[in-house]
Amino acid sequence: MRRMLPVILVVLAAIVVSGCAGYQPRPRVLPPAAAPSAAAIVRTAQALLGAPYREAGTTPRGFDCSGLVWYVFAQNGISVPRDVRNLYRIGQPVPARAIKPGDLLFFSTTGRGATHVAIATGHNHFIHAPKSRTVVRIESLASTYWATRLLGVRRLVGS
Repeated sequence: MRRMLPVILVVLAAIVVSGCAGYQPRPRVLPPAAAPSAAAIVRTAQALLGAPYREAGTTPRGFDCSGLVWYVFAQNGISVPRDVRNLYRIGQPVPARAIKPGDLLFFSTTGRGATHVAIATGHNHFIHAPKSRTVVRIESLASTYWATRLLGVRRLVGS
């Protein structure tokens, strides 16, 4: 056992050191019966209104668009991809005329394909982290800018 002690200590030290680098908490995955409602997703997003935009941000100290979605869903026990393009590949596609609160809205803003994501709140509005030097805020899908850039809608949670 004495000969193994240095090996055990090295392994433990490596685990501790590697665990600190780039740590992001892993959300717990809930069974379907305990899955959060769309209303819970929207409430969590609403609580973050006014948080600053931060490139690659995933905490209330600052969010980018996909970081906001990642955080909101993680707070509700749902594990989702961290980037827009992979978020666009999950969930159930929904026609734009059938958007419900909690749905993810995808936009093409800076290039081809999905480049921006937001969370629908109902009544043709959504919450998102739009761009640098701004904050998490509510916008209207009726605005010409957003309406013309809507690429698709995905549903991850029920009502």
